[in-house]
Amino acid sequence: MRMPPGSSSAGVVVLGGTAGVGLETACQFAEEGARLVLLGRNAERGEAAVAAVRSRVPGAAVDFVRVDATDASEATAAAASCRALLGEIDVLVSTTGPSDPPRLLHTIAIESVRPRIEEIMLPPLHLMHAVLPGMRERGQGAIVIVASDAAKVATPGETLIGAAMAAIVMYCKAAAVEAKREGVRINVLTPSLIAGTPGAALIDGEEFSAKMFEKAARLASLGVPDASDLASMAVYLASPAARRITGQAISINGGISVA
Repeated sequence: MRMPPGSSSAGVVVLGGTAGVGLETACQFAEEGARLVLLGRNAERGEAAVAAVRSRVPGAAVDFVRVDATDASEATAAAASCRALLGEIDVLVSTTGPSDPPRLLHTIAIESVRPRIEEIMLPPLHLMHAVLPGMRERGQGAIVIVASDAAKVATPGETLIGAAMAAIVMYCKAAAVEAKREGVRINVLTPSLIAGTPGAALIDGEEFSAKMFEKAARLASLGVPDASDLASMAVYLASPAARRITGQAISINGGISVA
């Protein structure tokens, strides 16, 4: 993250860092000399992600910690493990998302409402809660959460996704107002579509969501963003160049919407 000459490299934690935007973000931070811990639920994917970062950036300092961040105690323990590996957590990036594609509300069983919202909402909120005390105590830190434009624009099939993403955005905005006094910055990225990621494959795998996002992609006159677009902005927002930016929800969507 473009650290001043002679300074120690930043300690960066990437939740959801084993694939897609998270893995690309980890690689871009590694290229800037950051020390990394990738967080995810699957140890095999974690090992593969660590190998991928080291392949792209030989000599990169990167580790993996397994965590199911929907569980508060696991999130707290993972944050402690990250501090043990890094010394301090300077940057947290969260890139987790839904495991189901968009679905019309009337097709979703009532028993699924809570778990679907919680799987989206809780991981970034739990990790933020776990790392903020250390950042506030040291008087510095940057947090970047990848959410979704579903937090801003109501669309068919994204009732639950939009509700969860809106909760993430408001949580981050309020936390940013509180934490700015201690020098901690919190921002959110809200893409609509991200090409070439597991999330895109999930959407393409169902007829309804594939048709819906095919229509949306036609509105992206600047092109549908890919993982590199999101990662580059995450690295920028964590860098000293963005030291005056906090509490923002930034859409990266190629012009699909301007909300």
